[in-house]
Amino acid sequence: MTIKELDDKLNSPGFQDPENGDLFYNFFIYQYPADAEYDIRKQIQEFKANLLRPLNYVDVLCLNLFDEFCHYLDQRRFLKHDSMLKYLLEKEKADTSKASSIQETLSRNAHSQEFLQFIHKRILDHINIKDDFRRPFVFVNGVGSMYPYIRVNEFLALYENYNDTSRYKIIVFYPGHREENSFRLFGVLPDNHTYRATILINE
Repeated sequence: MTIKELDDKLNSPGFQDPENGDLFYNFFIYQYPADAEYDIRKQIQEFKANLLRPLNYVDVLCLNLFDEFCHYLDQRRFLKHDSMLKYLLEKEKADTSKASSIQETLSRNAHSQEFLQFIHKRILDHINIKDDFRRPFVFVNGVGSMYPYIRVNEFLALYENYNDTSRYKIIVFYPGHREENSFRLFGVLPDNHTYRATILINE
């Protein structure tokens, strides 16, 4: 699917209806070449700006998963430290031999219910705003930066417990491609797990 085709789909009244689609899964994946990462990030902001216009009155929540994870860690206390993020960064800087254990800590937190609840609250705070705008979409990017702490399929599977398919659709921007039933993050790293999501392709 080209950028123009995705733009047309996002502006389609039918696709903007959260209840128009799969009753069980509201996850959609848009794949793109890894070297287009920064162009896609700019494009996401253009999508958001275009959807805000009076023709649509759609306000999109854009979540960079890596940035959200850093915010989550920064506001989370750890032992006597106010910020787990700062503690881990200082720990790794002081002793690089601790990198493996720090990665395990980051991975454990990325898979935690607390992080999922943090993301869930961000989404709920957005869609519950009372004004004239509709809020059918959540854009998620930054998934490549989350490797190896958590994979997209893991995040989506864990988030199913919080997800409300009748209120919004989650559009994941994925830097990679599919080869038959397997995905390759950055076009290189194999991922044999099944993505329970609709792949946005040419129709």
